[in-house]
Amino acid sequence: MLMTLIQKEMMHHILSVRFVALLLMCVLLIPLTLSIGYRKYRQNLTNYQESVNQARSEAKENPPDAQNPNIEVSKLFLKPSPLSVFANGLEEVLPTHLGMTRNGIRTGSTALAQAPLAYVLGNLDFLFVVGTVFSLLALLFTFDAVAGEREAGTLRINLSNSLPRDVFLWSKLIGGYVVFVVPFLVSFLLGLLILVGQGFPLGEFGVAAPVLGLTLISLLYIAVFFTIGVFISTYLDSSKTTLIVAFTFWVFAVLIAPRGAFTVAKLVSPTRTQQTVYTEKTALRNNLAKEKQERLNKKIRETLGTSFQVTPEIKKELDEVRKPINEEFRLKFQNQANKIDKEYEREKNRQEQIGEMLSRITPTSSLIYSAINLTQTGKLKRDLYFQTGERYHNQLDNSYFSGISDDVMAQVQQIVDRQMNNSSESEEIPPPPTLTEPALSETMRRSSVDVLLLGFFALAFTTMAFLKFFRTDI
Repeated sequence: MLMTLIQKEMMHHILSVRFVALLLMCVLLIPLTLSIGYRKYRQNLTNYQESVNQARSEAKENPPDAQNPNIEVSKLFLKPSPLSVFANGLEEVLPTHLGMTRNGIRTGSTALAQAPLAYVLGNLDFLFVVGTVFSLLALLFTFDAVAGEREAGTLRINLSNSLPRDVFLWSKLIGGYVVFVVPFLVSFLLGLLILVGQGFPLGEFGVAAPVLGLTLISLLYIAVFFTIGVFISTYLDSSKTTLIVAFTFWVFAVLIAPRGAFTVAKLVSPTRTQQTVYTEKTALRNNLAKEKQERLNKKIRETLGTSFQVTPEIKKELDEVRKPINEEFRLKFQNQANKIDKEYEREKNRQEQIGEMLSRITPTSSLIYSAINLTQTGKLKRDLYFQTGERYHNQLDNSYFSGISDDVMAQVQQIVDRQMNNSSESEEIPPPPTLTEPALSETMRRSSVDVLLLGFFALAFTTMAFLKFFRTDI
């Protein structure tokens, strides 16, 4: 009996105008967005390679003047992820490079700086299509699943026979869901074939596994909105009212709540900007440099007097005077700058955690978080990027910046030594490390909470729909 009702429900949807609209959406949107996303990725990869080569060439031809604490002596560039084809995530808002200066890390421009108008209009990628378009289509498929039958009088006729209510409701859910996901999966497979034809490395395990995970999460997300549509339809008698309520819910769950949660988080837990933090560290260095120069001058006068000639012996003695003072102030700056950075990180993390927690009241946020983690364009990739930059800056601070003094006499001496030895300053700078991709096991672990939430939403709305339908007086 269940199979018969499922087939009847499938034929009802296939012969409707909604199925034609769904088919057109799938065939046009999914392959098109994947193809556009891959072209965009290849362009970003080309820009990344050109930027790396240009930075190396400039460092070789014109070594940076590290005496200036605001000059970037080296850059760590962000390599785009091939999985950004499916979800842009945070890649467009992350800085294209992290510049290493003695005052700290300076962030380069983002991709949005080149196309701010496109950002205002929004991104069209696979994640947007699933999260926004198909969630609405799922509600349109199910808003009259029960209310329409009740309004037409066929629900009373069907249930007057020996038809269990759970079988009737399962046929609505399963039949409509199968009709919905088949065009989706076929179009997605077509899009993947187009990507492979363009050179996308789908055969690699590190790419194929996240794509499979993204597919399963998308199917689960669509199932959630199917159950929501049936749940709303069981509570209302009029299909028109059901459509209005379903659309209102979609606007709140997809458009308002995910964005509004972080707006609330900014009001509840405000934080400073990164530029403000950098300015604070610059002011700190300037104050310490002034204090150190006064200390050095006093120590040199006490040791050598007010007039002396720069001989090898005097030079050695000056180095011995400078070394402990330079190291003392370097460590003092490092400790106080670390305190500023840690306080800023605590502010940011607190604000972000509040926003994440509030936004997860809707399934759309869970889909987005799990998808950008799987595609390596989310919070995990961002954290790894900045942590690598911090480690690289600490390496430079210990092996390179520590040998640079703000003392005027020491700066002149270093310039003379460099010219006499005819050496390039860039040879002393350690190269930036390779930015590794997040491990697949870590991305799966980070996504598990959101996948469980999607499963909870599907189970909860299905249960409430069945409980309401069993208690409804037909």
